[in-house]
Amino acid sequence: MSALGKVVRSGVGRRRVQTLVIGLATMMAVAASVLGGSLLVVSGAPFDDAFARQHGAHLSVQFDAGEVSAGQLSKSKDAEGVSSAAGPFRTATVSPRPGSATPGWPMTVVGRGDPGRDVDEVVLLDGRWPTRSGEIVLSADSSLIPTMGMKIDFPSLSGGPTLTVVGVARSVTRTADAWVVPSQMPALTAPGSGGYQMLYRFTDAGTAAQIAAGGKAVIQSLPPGAAVGEQSWLTVKKAAERDTAVYVPFLTAFGALGMAMSVLIVGNVVASAVGLGTRRIGILKAIGFTPAQVVRAYVGQALIPAGVGTALGVFAGHLLAVPVLAETQEVYGTSSLAIAGWVDLAVIAGVLGLVAASAWASAWRAGRLRTVDALAVGRTASAGRGRWAARLAGRLPLPQPVALGLTRPFARPARALAMGTAIVFGAIAVTFTGGMSASLGGVMKAKAHDAADVVVPAPLPDFGPQGPGPGPGPDNQPKADPAAVAASIEATAGTGKHYSAATVRVAVSGLTGTVDVIAFTGDASWGGYTMVSGRWIDNPGEAVVPTPFLASTGTRIGDTVTLDGLAEPVAVRIVGEVLDPRNDGMQVFTDASTLTAAHPEPTETSHHIAVTSGTDVTAYVDELNKKLAPLGVSARAGGLDAGGDMVVTLNALSAILTLMLVAVAALGVLNGVLLDTRERVREIGVHKALGMTPRQTISMVLTSVALTGLVAGALGVPLGVALHGWVVPAMGDSVGLRLPDSVIAVHQGVELLPLALGGLLIAVLGALLPAGWAARARTATALRTE
Repeated sequence: MSALGKVVRSGVGRRRVQTLVIGLATMMAVAASVLGGSLLVVSGAPFDDAFARQHGAHLSVQFDAGEVSAGQLSKSKDAEGVSSAAGPFRTATVSPRPGSATPGWPMTVVGRGDPGRDVDEVVLLDGRWPTRSGEIVLSADSSLIPTMGMKIDFPSLSGGPTLTVVGVARSVTRTADAWVVPSQMPALTAPGSGGYQMLYRFTDAGTAAQIAAGGKAVIQSLPPGAAVGEQSWLTVKKAAERDTAVYVPFLTAFGALGMAMSVLIVGNVVASAVGLGTRRIGILKAIGFTPAQVVRAYVGQALIPAGVGTALGVFAGHLLAVPVLAETQEVYGTSSLAIAGWVDLAVIAGVLGLVAASAWASAWRAGRLRTVDALAVGRTASAGRGRWAARLAGRLPLPQPVALGLTRPFARPARALAMGTAIVFGAIAVTFTGGMSASLGGVMKAKAHDAADVVVPAPLPDFGPQGPGPGPGPDNQPKADPAAVAASIEATAGTGKHYSAATVRVAVSGLTGTVDVIAFTGDASWGGYTMVSGRWIDNPGEAVVPTPFLASTGTRIGDTVTLDGLAEPVAVRIVGEVLDPRNDGMQVFTDASTLTAAHPEPTETSHHIAVTSGTDVTAYVDELNKKLAPLGVSARAGGLDAGGDMVVTLNALSAILTLMLVAVAALGVLNGVLLDTRERVREIGVHKALGMTPRQTISMVLTSVALTGLVAGALGVPLGVALHGWVVPAMGDSVGLRLPDSVIAVHQGVELLPLALGGLLIAVLGALLPAGWAARARTATALRTE
C-alpha cells in the first residue's frame, strides 16, 4: 500500500464517528434518489412500451349513429394532423348477465373483424379472436371476470342473445370492454341506440393541447352533435401510472433533503478534520507530501465511507421499491419492473461527485497551509471569538455552566451554523412527515366519507355464475330489502337522521368500463363528504363527481353528462366536485329519485345513522340488530373502513426516511460537539480543577447546543410546512385528485410549538455522548492535553 493509501486508511479508522455520519447521510440520499428516480422512470415504462408496440390510439371518439354515417366518418381520416385511423366500428352499450342472479353491469361492445394492426392493435392474452356470431372476446380490464367458455346472456335485448367467451384481450388505450364480429352487432343494438367508434393517431400528440387540436380538426368536418364522447391516451396513461406516480413528489423532496444534507455533512466533517489536524498536515508536508496529495488524502477519507453508504443506499432503494412496484408487474405484458441500471449509475455518479466536490472544497485549505505555520499550531484553539457573548452571559442570572454553554456557539460560529443547518433539515423532515400523515388521514377520511355513528354495511355482491338453489344470495338466503332495513332503523329508539347509499353501475359515452353511481335515499349532506368546489346535491337530476371523472369526461361544474346502460339514458347536471379516490375517482353521486325512471338494479346498499343526543351507541346497535337479524344484515358502531395499502406504504416509507434524516442530523450534531469537546479538552480540565462537577459538565455541553437547536427548530418548522404545501398537492395531482384546503392546511398554530422544540430534542440527543465523555474525562489527563 502506498504512503497516501496508509494516510487515508488511518484517517478513516481514527475518525469513526465522522465516517459513520458521512456513510449514513450518503445512504439516505442515495436510497431516496434511487427510489424516486426509478419510480419516475418505471411508472410510465410499461404503458409506453405497450403503447408503442400496439400502436395505441391517441384519441378514441364515440359518435351517435343517428347523427352521422359511416361514410362521413371514413372521410375524417383525412383531417389535418391525422397520421392514421381505424374505424368506423359499430358500438353498443349492453348489460350482460353471466349468471341468473348476477345484476347486469353495463359494458361497451365494439364490432371488429380482427384485432387490428396500424391503430390500437388488440393483444390476445388467451384464446382466439371471434370468427362468427355467438362469440365474444372480453377485455382483461372488463368488469366481468373473463373465463374461457363462459356463457353471457343479454336478456334485455330482443331475442335474448347468448354469447360464448372465446378469448381474453387487452387494448392498451382501453377502447372497449369486449369485441365481437361486425355481424353480431345488430343483435346487440337496441332500436334507436348504438353508435360508431373512430380511433385516431396524430402526428403531434404529446400534450393535452395537441390532442384537443387534433380532436377539433376531426370533429369540425362532421355534423354538429355527432360526437358524444372521447377519450385521450394521456388520460389512460395517467391512470396507468397512478399507483407509482404518487410516490415521486415526496421521494423527490426527501432525495433533495438527503443530497443537501450529504453535502453539508461532508463539507463540515472534512473542514473540521482539517482544522483539528493542522499539526498532522504540517508533519505530512514535512516528510514529503505535496499539497495535492494532502488534499487527495482528505477527499479519500470522505469518499470511502461515502462509497459504502452509496452501495447500501442503492440496495435500500431497490428493497424499498419492491412493495411499490408489486401491483404493476403483470400489467401490459411486462414480466418484471426492474430498476433501470442507468438510474443507479446516474445517482451513484451524482452523489459521489457531490461528495468529492464538497470534500475537495473543504480540504483545499489543507493544501495551502505552509509547513512551518502548520507545525507551529497546537491543538488548543484560540479563545478570541465570542468574548462579548461571554461577558453578556456573565451578567445574566444563570448558573455558570449554563452561561458557559450558551456562549459556545459564538466562539465557533461556523461550526454552530453547520450543526444548526443539519438540525434544520431534521426539523423540516419531521414537520413534513407529520403533515403528510395528517393529510393522508384526511384523504382516507374523505374516502370513507362516513360520519355516521352507526352503519349497516351492504352485503357482499355475488359474482359469477351461482350454484343450484332457490335463493339468490349466499347459502340461498334472501338479500335484505333496503326498505325493510330502513323501516327497522326508523322504528328503533334513538335514531336521529339516516340515509341509505345504493350502488348502480352505468356506462358513460366515450369511456370504457363502468362508472359507479351512488344513489342516496335521504339527506346525505351530513355524511362526511369533502367538497372541493361547487355544492352538494339539492334536487333530483343533480350530481357531484370526483376530479378524475371531470378529467376523463372533459367536463366541469355546470355541464351535463348522460348515464347509459340502464333501461333508458339518464342525464345529470354536475353541481359539485367531491374528494373521493375510490374506483379511481370514476363515480357519480346523486339522489335515488334521479334514476327511478331508468329502473336501476342496485348491487349493494348501505345504511348510515346518526343517533340522537345522549343515546348510547352500543345499546342502540344491540337493539337495532335484534330487528335486523331476520333480514340477514347487522349494524355496527362507527363508519366504514378507510384503510388503504398505498397509505400504509407511504407512511412507512416517509417514517423510514424521516428517521434516517433525523439520525443524520443528530449524528451531525454529535460530530460537531465531539470535535468541539476534544478541541477544548484542556479548558474543560481547568473548569474541573476549579470545582465543576460531572453533572455541571454535562449541563455545560448540552447547553452549548440548546440555543442552536431552538433556532434551527424555529426555522425548520415553517420550511417543513412550506415543503408540505408543495409536495402534498403535487401528490394529489399525480393521481388526478384536487385536494381541498382542509386536507392541505393541516398544521395548526398550537401544534407547531412541539415541532419547533423537536430541533432542541435533536440537538440534545446528538450532544449526549460527547457530554458523557467530557464528564468522565479525568482532570489531570485533560490538563496535560495540548
